[in-house]
Amino acid sequence: MTEQTQIPETENTETTPETEVVEEVTIESLQERIAELEGMLKDEQLRGLANEQNLRRRHQEEIQAAHKFAAQRFAAEMLTVKDYLEMALLDQSGNFDAMKMGVSMTLNELQKAFDATQIQEIASEKGSKLDPHRHQAMHEVEAEQEAGTIVGVLKKGYTMHDRVLRPAMVTVAKAAE
Repeated sequence: MTEQTQIPETENTETTPETEVVEEVTIESLQERIAELEGMLKDEQLRGLANEQNLRRRHQEEIQAAHKFAAQRFAAEMLTVKDYLEMALLDQSGNFDAMKMGVSMTLNELQKAFDATQIQEIASEKGSKLDPHRHQAMHEVEAEQEAGTIVGVLKKGYTMHDRVLRPAMVTVAKAAE
């Protein structure tokens, strides 16, 4: 068998200058690496904040543009209506039937514009129940109808995408005394 030599446990437990240098370099390099990683993390945080600010700014600009040009489609539809009304005012012929036909054509163009932009009349038939979300009672009159029902329409109401633009102004039957 081969003889094994054992190193006594009490032998040289002190650190030599060479091992201290290795430890110091290791600690220094680790500290440098930590500082480098912290710098990279800080840089990433700043980039993330900059991206977030840019997204917010772009989103705000898009909202402003949407508000600014929201009526553009409807306005384009209204140009034809305006043209027809101006032509009617320029007509010097005195022909009432021609004027009536021109107004009718203008109303048709207006209805096309309403259809294209989903503007619809609020139903307000005589005898139907008053809907406080869609109707505005202007007068109460005694009538042979049930109280709270519509007797007549003073001004038509309109909605756009189920949102009330203007409530229908109606006369309502009041309860008998």
